[in-house]
Amino acid sequence: MSVMIRPVILCGGAGTRLWPESRGTQAKQFLSLHGEESLFRQTLRRTPAGSAFLPPFVVCGDPHVVAVRDQMDGREAILLVEPIARNTAAAIALAVARADAEDLLLVMPSDHVIADVDAFHAAITLGADLARQDWLVTFGIAPDRPDTGFGYIASGGALEQGGFAVDRFVEKPPLEDAERMLAIGGYSWNAGIFLFRAGRMRDAMLEQCRAIFEAVEQSVAAGRYDGDAFYADASSFARAPSDSIDYAVMEKDDRVAVVPVSMGWSDLGSWQAVYNLAEAKDGNGNATTGDVFLHDAAGTLVRAGRKRVSVIGMRDVAVIVDGDDILVMPLDRSQEVREAVRARQSPPGPLTL
Repeated sequence: MSVMIRPVILCGGAGTRLWPESRGTQAKQFLSLHGEESLFRQTLRRTPAGSAFLPPFVVCGDPHVVAVRDQMDGREAILLVEPIARNTAAAIALAVARADAEDLLLVMPSDHVIADVDAFHAAITLGADLARQDWLVTFGIAPDRPDTGFGYIASGGALEQGGFAVDRFVEKPPLEDAERMLAIGGYSWNAGIFLFRAGRMRDAMLEQCRAIFEAVEQSVAAGRYDGDAFYADASSFARAPSDSIDYAVMEKDDRVAVVPVSMGWSDLGSWQAVYNLAEAKDGNGNATTGDVFLHDAAGTLVRAGRKRVSVIGMRDVAVIVDGDDILVMPLDRSQEVREAVRARQSPPGPLTL
């Protein structure tokens, strides 16, 4: 890789779909859900310090500063602290406002799995060539199934430098549309990974979402440093409208490129995904961690925490224990975890007799 790239690690998510383990200060990105290292540490390792990558920007909220510092393991970084969550457009604007105009910024969520890092680096190299020519680059994941849980990117014309101009972005589709796109080809999953020149994104934001960028820019001007952490000013930052970078910029700009890549990617967006990626399954397809006893069980995901868990006669279920909270559900209903989160966060109703 012939150009220095500054990683921008987005580390502000709560990961509520992986409740009860993921919550509060122990959000999903700081947990060891695939392999022995946390997802955040794995993200850091994908862009090692050296000839290719500058010290990263880590964008997070104040509740996660301690966890970020603890898991940096001594690596140099600059923490950019959001005083309030304002979605990905404001988070990226914060990094852009702190960067030099000619910096190439590689934006990555902190809670994804990428098995083939070499393929990822090859895609970054191609994307960097496009970014230097002022393309806003997104990385599309080569789909291996008609999944309705992801947005899709439709590739347009091939570019001389490699990759494709983006024809359009597609919202999370119904199954029949996902099947059709997979059959046609030329569609990839939107992984939320981007590469661009900072000055180019600044100009795009001023054109497409000026209110967001100007509020964030003002919050930077009034911000302060505390050691390795830069705290954006709260009152200015709060004026930024909440929007995703896809809606705010990528879907509107006329010079967006996609680099499709097959790199063993997963967003680990549910307990079903955690089960699917689990490497240590027994002969009946059970994936367990902790003190677990199984009898006549198959296809289960059991994470016992600090409890002793016994499962008898169950098929295709998840049992997740964290402290006093226990989640039990069919794996194929993993997307409904937020119902439990909402119930547990709401005050109890009146007692009825």
